[in-house]
Amino acid sequence: MEWNIKFVYSAMAVMLTLVAFLPYLFSIIKGQTRPHVFTWVIWAMTTLIVFFAQYEAQAGWGAWPIGISGGITILVAIAAYYKQADASIHLIDWVFFLAALSSLPFWYVMSDPMWAVILLTTVDMLGFGPTLRKAYVFPDQENATFFVVFILRNTLVLLALEEYSIATALFPFAVNIGCLALLFVVLFRRYQLHAVKQ
Repeated sequence: MEWNIKFVYSAMAVMLTLVAFLPYLFSIIKGQTRPHVFTWVIWAMTTLIVFFAQYEAQAGWGAWPIGISGGITILVAIAAYYKQADASIHLIDWVFFLAALSSLPFWYVMSDPMWAVILLTTVDMLGFGPTLRKAYVFPDQENATFFVVFILRNTLVLLALEEYSIATALFPFAVNIGCLALLFVVLFRRYQLHAVKQ
C-alpha cells in the first residue's frame, strides 16, 4: 500500500510540475514573463544533479518530479534566452554557477550524495538571489501562480519520498522556502507599487 500512495504523490507532483511549467513557458514566449536567464541555467544544473543524488540515495518515486523539473528548467532557460529576457550576468551569478559545478567532484570525493545535495541546495538557494533582486524591482515580470503551484508540488515530492534523509528531503524542502520568499516579495512589491500609483 505504501508504494502505491508514494506513486500517487509522485504522479500528482509531476502533473503539478507540468501545470506550473507549461503556462510559465508560454508566458515567456508571449513576452509576459521575463525571468533571469542565468538563474534558470543554475537551477537547471542543480536540479538535475540533485535528481541523480536523490536517485542514488533511494528517494524512489519522490525523485522523478525533480528529474522532470530539471529537464523542463532547461527549456525555461532556453526560452528566456531566445525571448531576450533578463540576461544580465553579474560576478555573483558566476560564483553560483561554479559552486554548482563544484558539487560533482565534491560528491565523487566524498562518495556520499548527501554532501552534493547540501552544496547544491545551498547554491540553489543562493541562486534565488538574482531573481529576488529582479522581482523586487520588477514584480510584474514574475508569474506568482507558478511559485504557488511549485510550493504545492514540492510538498507532494516530500510526501512521495520512499526514503527520508538529508540527501532526499533537503532540496524540495528548501525550494519550498525559496518559493515562499519569492512569492512574498512579488506580491508585497506589487501591492506597494500599485498603491503608489493610486
